[in-house]
Amino acid sequence: MNKGEFIDYIAKQHSCTKVEAEKIINMFTASITGAMSESKEVILVGFGGFYASKVEERVGRNPRTGEPITIPSYIQPKFRAGQKLKDACNK
Repeated sequence: MNKGEFIDYIAKQHSCTKVEAEKIINMFTASITGAMSESKEVILVGFGGFYASKVEERVGRNPRTGEPITIPSYIQPKFRAGQKLKDACNK
């Protein structure tokens, strides 16, 4: 399901307009992004949690030349599903 289909789904499920549904999705994603950019975890009990994990610097290989390259460390965003979401997927 892409964003447009998800907007339609929310509008139908909650009897709101597509404009309102899109605004809700945009607020949610912007809020999660903003909180995570401030190094905060976002935990939604039952649904899951958004958090960040540091990936250490490592040596990789250039696939074209086979030459070793250094891949710098970075912060990887992650999502851990909550029990209610897991249960809903495994009915």
